[in-house]
Amino acid sequence: MTISQASVTPGALWAGRGLSALIVLFMILDGVIKLPPLDIVTQTMVQLGWPADPIVSRMLGIIGLVSTALYAVPRTSVLGAILLTFYLGGAIATHARLGSPLFSHTLFGVYLGIILWGGLFLRDRRVRALIPFT
Repeated sequence: MTISQASVTPGALWAGRGLSALIVLFMILDGVIKLPPLDIVTQTMVQLGWPADPIVSRMLGIIGLVSTALYAVPRTSVLGAILLTFYLGGAIATHARLGSPLFSHTLFGVYLGIILWGGLFLRDRRVRALIPFT
């Protein structure tokens, strides 16, 4: 199947946009709260084994926001999805290292990754051509 044959129906396109919008909104919230030196962010980072340094939380917030911006732009959405997958992988590894509850904490990044790639799959015919489920 060529890329031109892997058409996206209007329903799939809108479903993909909806899933992608959920990820973008969540990641914007996640990134923005890491920018100012909020006490709750610092406390949570310490509980997760990260240093109590606002510079580290800002760096993570900026990485998340830049990756999210790349994901939101159609031309760079695949690169953004790859970068966000790495970002979520770090969160999964952090929770796995701490022995956090599996389904609610450790696998939360997996759930987000499924929504992230599912949204991209539904809205981008290039991704559909690369990953032919049908």
